[in-house]
Amino acid sequence: MQKRISILVIIMLITSIVQSRVQAQEAAQKIIEKSAITIDREELISFAKKYLGTPYHYASSNPKKGFDCSGFVNFVFNNFHVSLPRSSGEFKSIGTDLKPEEFKVGDVVVFYSFRNKARIGHVGIVCEANGLHSKFIHSASSQKRGIIISDLAFGTYAKRFFRCINVLDKK
Repeated sequence: MQKRISILVIIMLITSIVQSRVQAQEAAQKIIEKSAITIDREELISFAKKYLGTPYHYASSNPKKGFDCSGFVNFVFNNFHVSLPRSSGEFKSIGTDLKPEEFKVGDVVVFYSFRNKARIGHVGIVCEANGLHSKFIHSASSQKRGIIISDLAFGTYAKRFFRCINVLDKK
């Protein structure tokens, strides 16, 4: 009798493990399918604009504290299940470079640092595409302004512009 109960318990455990694995595989497949869905670029920008006026906060990607530039970009894209670097310097070698006429809403603009053109110092998200006159949303550290929209053609940004990259469309 006890042997039958032990065998029954083992069968129940094996059944439970198999069901858990099947559920885990189904969950993984849903994540893969979800990541394959095309991101609505306008929806991404609408989400980003909800944070206009959020203060600048160095090394933060927390909307309750504030954002630094890469923290903001990372936070916005993370909301759409797109994993991007947390540091602006890492944007130097990711994504697909775009010509100005190819800039689209939702692309990422990358800038050199103020003092050193060998380093990346700032990133933002294109919110109005118009080539080198595009507007972008970003967390500005100057005067602790926080999340604002700026013109790419504006003085310091035009001088520091490095590249614009597509991180949404897989090629």
